[in-house]
Amino acid sequence: MAYNFKKKTSKGIFYTLSLCIVFITCYSCQKKNKKVEVAPQEKPNIVMIYLDDLGYGDLSSYGAKGLETPNIDRLVNGGVKFTNGYATSATCSPSRYALLTGMYPWRNKDAKILPGTAPLLISTEQQTLPKLLKNEGYQTAVIGKWHLGLGQGIVDWNKKITPGPNEVGFDYSYVMAATQDRVPTVYIDNGFVDGLDPNDPIEINYETNFEGQPTGKDNPELLSMKWHHGHNSSIVNGIPRIGYMKGGESAKWSDVDMADHFLNKVQSYVKAHKNEPFFLYYAMQQPHVPRTPHPRFVGASKLGPRGDVIAEADWCVGAFIKTLEDENLLENTLIILSSDNGPVLNDGYYDDAVEKLGEHDPNGTLRGGKYSLFEAGTRVPFITYWKGKIAPTVSDALVCQVDLMESIAHLVDNKTENLDSKNLLNTFLGKSKKGREELVIEATTRTAFRKGDWIMIPPYKGPEIEKQVNIELGNADDYMLFNLKEDVGQKNNLAQKMPEKLKTMIAEFEAIRGKDYLKTEALELK
Repeated sequence: MAYNFKKKTSKGIFYTLSLCIVFITCYSCQKKNKKVEVAPQEKPNIVMIYLDDLGYGDLSSYGAKGLETPNIDRLVNGGVKFTNGYATSATCSPSRYALLTGMYPWRNKDAKILPGTAPLLISTEQQTLPKLLKNEGYQTAVIGKWHLGLGQGIVDWNKKITPGPNEVGFDYSYVMAATQDRVPTVYIDNGFVDGLDPNDPIEINYETNFEGQPTGKDNPELLSMKWHHGHNSSIVNGIPRIGYMKGGESAKWSDVDMADHFLNKVQSYVKAHKNEPFFLYYAMQQPHVPRTPHPRFVGASKLGPRGDVIAEADWCVGAFIKTLEDENLLENTLIILSSDNGPVLNDGYYDDAVEKLGEHDPNGTLRGGKYSLFEAGTRVPFITYWKGKIAPTVSDALVCQVDLMESIAHLVDNKTENLDSKNLLNTFLGKSKKGREELVIEATTRTAFRKGDWIMIPPYKGPEIEKQVNIELGNADDYMLFNLKEDVGQKNNLAQKMPEKLKTMIAEFEAIRGKDYLKTEALELK
């Protein structure tokens, strides 16, 4: 389902002379090595499109089968397609933290998969990407999934919810608090629940149900989607969720309309701010569970609801790009598209993701998946696109979402301090094939180290496979060492054959990470 893009007067003489004077003045400033400020309207808009649980192999331009993504492929084929592009983490909240702060999430002990009632993870005093761009005259917005906590730990959902996105740099925020499978199942508009009836207040509890409220566990007859693990609490729109919710009926979202709802918001935002530079963080919910494609996308793929919501997301990307074109903004907009972590098929609901997989490999030949230290946990689709500024290319450079902070800072001639982010602006713009030298990746508090073509995974306790999601986690009794250039599927552990290389990798890893990296927490699918 591709979205089709398809007389002189005295005043005139005065205007011409004025332009000449301006040109001569600017040239004179340059000759004197003085900085010439760029007018605000000349600064590029920056759009970050962030998908949720999209795997390295889930786009047709990255090898998907049984699924077409023509609109995202347009960005891939017209920009830089990274083959070594990473999220920092194999789960969502930590990756989002790194994306917006330029810091490794393992440096923050609270950067884990957050419940819907978690306090704000990012400090209001912390440097963030939206704050940086606000200082450069940008309007800033987040629309879509937040999942970085709200408030200070105890939230009254019936009043203004603060601190939140607005307090860490976003002028405008329209978000869901956590994920589509968690309560509260409402949208939050600049800190206020959208559409809330004050006579029907919201109550939320992640431990105890409210008297008389049906649940997925006790009332299967009310369900339109069957839960597999974990998702058996409050029922909204026939779907059992994580956590308990009471009230707020008029504010509850419609799952099948969510993609259209967020799309309408980002389109309206672009139209309202087309005359000023803006930073838009478009955080899509697909293909995270529950997978609820709009009826017009049911059957859009051969892969069941998981493939259908990816097709739906692709259509939304196409519609959004069409809006940029219609508003004459595409040639002055840097677009970055990626995913917060790798793929998972059954992540809590029975929805035929496993049964209808066919020949499709969401991992794209990589090992592992969401929650995993193996490559499929953090290596994800990563694309940069800027019409007329970025020439189409494929890059094997090692890049990470944490690097966007420092790189965008250089794009707008700003500075950052004491971050893990690296300046890879020329790499993101396709002018260089040089990436970062090393990277620390994270999965559910465990960390591993990539340098060059090599990756080292320390020994961690725990199951080798998380059976509920059927994913190899990267746990083992001994160190693992892989050469990813020769063995991208990580089938050949070279740790015993190359002890000196392993020793060097461990030492370089510990120089960054410290020596307490074996202290981890057990995985909770929550």
